[in-house]
Amino acid sequence: MKEYIGPQNILKKKQKYIMPCLGHFYKNPPQFVKGTMQYLFDNTGKKYTDFFAGVSVMNCGHCNPEITAAVCQQVNELQHVCNIYLTENFVNLAEKLAQVTPGTLQKSFFCSTGTEANEGALLLAELYTKNNEYIALRHGLHGRTKLTMSLTGISMWRTDPHPVGGIHFAPNPDCYRCPLKKHYPECDIECANMLEDIINYSTANKVAAFIAEPIQGNAGIIVPPKNYFKRIKEILNRHHILLIIDEVQSGFARTGKMFAIENFDVVPDIMTMAKALGNGVPISAFIATAEIADAYVKPSASTLGGNPVSTAAGIAVLDYIKKHDLLNNAQERGRQLKNGLKDIQSRHPLIGDVRGIGLMVGAELVTKGKIPAAAKLDIISEEMKDRGFVIGKNGISRNVLAFQPPLVITEKNIANMLDALETTIKKYE
Repeated sequence: MKEYIGPQNILKKKQKYIMPCLGHFYKNPPQFVKGTMQYLFDNTGKKYTDFFAGVSVMNCGHCNPEITAAVCQQVNELQHVCNIYLTENFVNLAEKLAQVTPGTLQKSFFCSTGTEANEGALLLAELYTKNNEYIALRHGLHGRTKLTMSLTGISMWRTDPHPVGGIHFAPNPDCYRCPLKKHYPECDIECANMLEDIINYSTANKVAAFIAEPIQGNAGIIVPPKNYFKRIKEILNRHHILLIIDEVQSGFARTGKMFAIENFDVVPDIMTMAKALGNGVPISAFIATAEIADAYVKPSASTLGGNPVSTAAGIAVLDYIKKHDLLNNAQERGRQLKNGLKDIQSRHPLIGDVRGIGLMVGAELVTKGKIPAAAKLDIISEEMKDRGFVIGKNGISRNVLAFQPPLVITEKNIANMLDALETTIKKYE
């Protein structure tokens, strides 16, 4: 049996050798050493049901045998030559993405991280429009490079002391904590309507693109009203501004649609993706219509982007989603999860709001007056871990339980988690 150094020794080495910006969940974190579909195992052999999927990465499950087989076969045949040489997988994956993405999105560029994909999409928007300003949403998160960090509307992730200029922020469509103190639908989606004023009065009329997550993940699983993005797109079209949709966290069947923006009946001009595309293998992409993509003509490459192994994983992911009908499972299990959380909410006011689509669901914990209950969340999350359930946390105040499990999760898995969660809430509310 393999011996492991254990959590405490990892923490010691982490403190000595890893930059302090990288935190970790839990007061007493486990050392994960094995994964099998929706389950994780620590160095003691304890089993956990994973309800966070490595932050929406392992949509097809940990060490999925079908995807692992495709990756291993490719590693044994050809691992890397760089995308300046001809290989087959990357064009086949690009073809598949053109088939599964909405509208006439057609041409892709592969890279390795969501940050890179967003950075590339923003550059493409500038090349096409010849403008250099951007509009983003408050509480959005788009990456860790200088530009994507500057476009991030969450202060805890904006660690760059000198952000990029020419960036403007619009209020995000958070109906539970409306930044405009209004109520939907009487508000007539004023948060979207304000985009018109921002364009007219805050910018220099040189806006290349508006970038947004269709569901804001780190903000606390914020789901816009159904007609929000339609209104946004109407305004953008009048001003000849591109819509970039960041599907890094919400893509690949998580919401019961292949991409979350499809829930809002809007087609973006450029779309980014990463995380679940590789099911644990680093790969990302941005895709655009042929007209927009063809503005990118100066030489460019990505050393590891679209390499044979990562694209083999991407092809296997798309095949697995279709073969095993993960879209339907995300819808059915998502309904079960959301209804179960609302049922607990009806008995326990500690849960102030339940929101989400498919298997991207958030439960916001609050005390009286909707005061964020971040400390309670940490205690509950720790005990749920001890009970064998890994649940994420996010939100501006870090008070939202984030449920983003592998899409192979079962009815029994969710029922067991809900029972444990209610027992834990009773203990600490």
